[in-house]
Amino acid sequence: MIVYASTKEHFIKDVTNDNIEEVILREFKKKLKRTTSSTEIESWRDSLMYMNLVLADEGIPLDAGVLVEFMIPQSSFRVDFILTGLNSEDKEQVIIIELKRWSNATMTEKDGIVRTRFRGGFAETSHPSYQAWSYAAFLSSYNETIYTDDISLYPCAYLHNYERDDNLTNEFYEPYIQRAPLFFKSDKQKLRDFIRRHIKKGDHTNVMYRIENGKIKPSKILADSLASMLDGNDEFIMIDDQKLVYETAVAGAKRASADKKNVLLVEGGPGTGKSVVAINLLVGLSKLGLVAKYVTKNSAPRTVYRSMLTGNIRGDDISFLFDSSGSFYQSEDNAFDALIVDEAHRLNERSGMFSHLGENQVKEIIKASKFSVFFIDEDQKVTTKDIGSINEILKWAKEFNASVRKLELRSQFRCNGSNGYLAWLDNTLQIKETANITLQREEFNFKIVDNPADMRDVIYDLNSNNNKSRMLAGYCWNWVSKKSRNRYDIEFDEYDFRHRWNLASDGMRWIISPDSVKEIGCIHTSQGLELENVGVIVGKDLMARDGKIVTNFRERAQTDKSLSGLVGLSKKDPDKAADIADKLIKNTYRTLFTRGMKSCYVFFVDDETREYFQDRLEY
Repeated sequence: MIVYASTKEHFIKDVTNDNIEEVILREFKKKLKRTTSSTEIESWRDSLMYMNLVLADEGIPLDAGVLVEFMIPQSSFRVDFILTGLNSEDKEQVIIIELKRWSNATMTEKDGIVRTRFRGGFAETSHPSYQAWSYAAFLSSYNETIYTDDISLYPCAYLHNYERDDNLTNEFYEPYIQRAPLFFKSDKQKLRDFIRRHIKKGDHTNVMYRIENGKIKPSKILADSLASMLDGNDEFIMIDDQKLVYETAVAGAKRASADKKNVLLVEGGPGTGKSVVAINLLVGLSKLGLVAKYVTKNSAPRTVYRSMLTGNIRGDDISFLFDSSGSFYQSEDNAFDALIVDEAHRLNERSGMFSHLGENQVKEIIKASKFSVFFIDEDQKVTTKDIGSINEILKWAKEFNASVRKLELRSQFRCNGSNGYLAWLDNTLQIKETANITLQREEFNFKIVDNPADMRDVIYDLNSNNNKSRMLAGYCWNWVSKKSRNRYDIEFDEYDFRHRWNLASDGMRWIISPDSVKEIGCIHTSQGLELENVGVIVGKDLMARDGKIVTNFRERAQTDKSLSGLVGLSKKDPDKAADIADKLIKNTYRTLFTRGMKSCYVFFVDDETREYFQDRLEY
């Protein structure tokens, strides 16, 4: 959807008459059926005045197309400014310009991410070049008009209040700057030259209107590229019941329509291959010409699986295929052919940083898609905000008259393929009673160590083989290194053990980044992912006393928001708070203990807890 569309000549008149923001606001209300904030109106007035100065150049045709606020289909994103026209050979050209009013920004250690001031304070956000390029990448891969008619897209970013510095232009961001050049306060003429280089003649073919009405479907190039990424990748080969789930999902997606939604519920414990099927579905459905996305609440699986597909640890041309579960509260009904929801037990009720957006993520996902598949393990809920459950999904499927099919993944591909180990964990953690009271070595290599330094040394040694071993810990230590990189988060001085949490240099790629073995991961960066070997530190939030597992949410770090709200609830209903915390803490350690395919080395901070677990090993 285009909010404002005109020619350069008419746009200049609207700005000159001092009413451009009023014109855009009127069109915004008319087309989107809602108003917007005073901040955004102010940004229109400010940024478009600068674009008016840029366009005041005789070399840019008067009849070039000017579009403001183009809504990207199948997303909540809007492109700030677009110019359309023809080059000297009459080839259709589109220039995408991301406008920023920033006056300063700082680097982060995260790929494609910077930090700048907003009205609410400093926050992390996408680098302007990354943002502009990602919009162009999505359109060129999914808009049939663009890839069929061979329309050229040229993204860039214009920071009209920003004096050039070494932060945004740092070589760390160079891969994105090369794809979408940056123009600063003093670069008005350079931006003009960029525009003139690509647009020599006006928009005589209604380029943008054709794009707006173009069918949204994956291009053959994208589909073939995805298939080639998957081909020969052993980590995504499907076996046994995974194949049945995959074919059932494909059939359900083919049958689904706006009038006959289909929902597939897939239950599976740790290591049953839920994510393997999900990634195969993303590729398979895209190859069929269906608009599909891989969806999770946690960004770690999205980031890691995208990197595993491309073999590229940086952002790439398929980043738009991976989305957050909180992205669909503004989506149109049936905007997607298929949404593939991994880790569905982690879905939240509301979205946004402050849980203030939308109504219910399960509802919004089913509403936005003709076919939705939810991969779920209710025993992996680990925060107070996790609402994903079979009953919740069934409730909203019924609300939309969707046909529902339920399947289960049973084959175990992690933890040495041992269902006995999982049953032993459930019994030992006292999640549920099973017949597996003791664990034998041949079932799984679960090793208790006397000190964390020994665990670290084993993990270092195992990791040297193929970079697939990491240390994890319960979230019982404050993240002090976030603000002071010369400090350590988890320290045991008596063992000469000092390490930091992982959420810094590698972000959500921690589990695959080569040097991150020296850092310690938590539930938020490891859930939904797998390693060959793990070392786990168990804090005082889970202890054994007289043969009973006792949990204490007050032992969690203040920087951990997983159990937010429990302190207040404990004052009103202490039994209910304790029960909720008990389930979530046990689920957290169950999840950490099941990240390894081959082995799990554990250090217990509490001696009695160590003895409790040791007594339940037959070796």
